[in-house]
Amino acid sequence: MRGAVALAAGLALAAASGAPASASAAPAAAPGARAAAAPAGGGLGPCAAGRLCLWQRADFRGTRYVHELADTDIESCVPLPAGASAASLVNRTGRPVTTYQSAECAETGEFDTYPGGGTWVPRSPYQVRAFKIWES
Repeated sequence: MRGAVALAAGLALAAASGAPASASAAPAAAPGARAAAAPAGGGLGPCAAGRLCLWQRADFRGTRYVHELADTDIESCVPLPAGASAASLVNRTGRPVTTYQSAECAETGEFDTYPGGGTWVPRSPYQVRAFKIWES
């Protein structure tokens, strides 16, 4: 429990201080998504305000997929690129986001909803294959 409290405090501090966001991005991997290599070093995953960022590996490592509200249908199932999954994520969309184990957003698999005010998830409890951004 103490570790969870310390992690929450650290995440709140990073959100309040405006943790720097990565400016680099690779060509689009799927409609509404950009893939980029995560920066070396560790720490909280960089993700600019207004974005949902997902990484292939835990602790914000590996290929990063970035989705912005302007390019993403609200309340629609958005699968990651074919064969891809995510093990960590940051939600800075300002809206709730539900992540799904199923690539079709089926509720028969695992799913969780994360608040949009600045949520860092270094280790998802399952491989994320799709998500939905909610209106509010």
